[in-house]
Amino acid sequence: MGTNLFEALKGDFHLVGLDVGSPGKYPPEDFFSWDALDRIPPVDAIIHLAGKAHDTARIARDEEYFEVNTGLTQKIFDYFLHSTARKFIFFSSVKAVADTVRGEWLTEEDTPEPLTAYGRSKLEAERFILSRVNDFSPPSEIRLSQSSFLNSPFSIPLPQSVYVLRPAMIHGPGNKGNLNLPYRAVVKGIPWPLGAFENQRSFTSMENCAFVMRRLLEGDIPTGIYNLADDEPVSTNEIIGLIASSLHRKPRIWRVPEGFIRAVARSGDFLRLPLNSERLKKLTETYRVSNAKIKVALGIEKLPVTSVEGLRKTLQSFGKFH
Repeated sequence: MGTNLFEALKGDFHLVGLDVGSPGKYPPEDFFSWDALDRIPPVDAIIHLAGKAHDTARIARDEEYFEVNTGLTQKIFDYFLHSTARKFIFFSSVKAVADTVRGEWLTEEDTPEPLTAYGRSKLEAERFILSRVNDFSPPSEIRLSQSSFLNSPFSIPLPQSVYVLRPAMIHGPGNKGNLNLPYRAVVKGIPWPLGAFENQRSFTSMENCAFVMRRLLEGDIPTGIYNLADDEPVSTNEIIGLIASSLHRKPRIWRVPEGFIRAVARSGDFLRLPLNSERLKKLTETYRVSNAKIKVALGIEKLPVTSVEGLRKTLQSFGKFH
């Protein structure tokens, strides 16, 4: 995601990268490692994308999620509070709220009840950010001089804008995510056996993600927690059709009884098969995410790219990376 966002924003913003890996597409002079935090130049905004992704193979230890998703966020947000940056954007996840949507749509008002270590670690990061924002309120009579700036616990007044974004699954060029399994099946000519499952799922295209990011960076958007998703949810069967179309093939969808498929997935939990219970849930559950709040904040009725348009662009890119 970082590479795609860099490509989308680099023409209008001077971007500085911070990571443990290689610079990638960042100019070397604009890329810093964690041991060089003190050399990062002043910035206007900090976008926190780093994190440990949800491991559907269930190999990762719970502690790993909290070390990265919670611990790293705490470090970065404390750095932000004592920097001159005026905006902080944290990419959390819808999984910080719910692993299964109980109502028609997942909204920002739903009570968080994450079940996985991934979701719990993201929620803990959110709560840390909110607690620090509430605590970081220096008395109005304090006036910091330049000499006391670095040594003071209050380097600046309360940050103007802090955004916690909860995206549905983000996809973009070269980033298959949960589209990888159905894509490989269609490429290999394997019929899709999950046609009996009727579902609708929200996605977030990189185009819409970049649009929102640009508006947050350039505009005066109220601080808050916002879901991030395309306007229209899409079914898995529709995705199979889009994948087949991108490969100039006819979709092959089998409606194998749900009970049999669930039994195979349970076997996959122990036998390390391509399909396990976690992947089956991701591929077949209905998980609709409301983006009404962010659209009201941005003053728009629709995001610029429809779900189908965004998926088509992503799928067309897969041939370059396959």
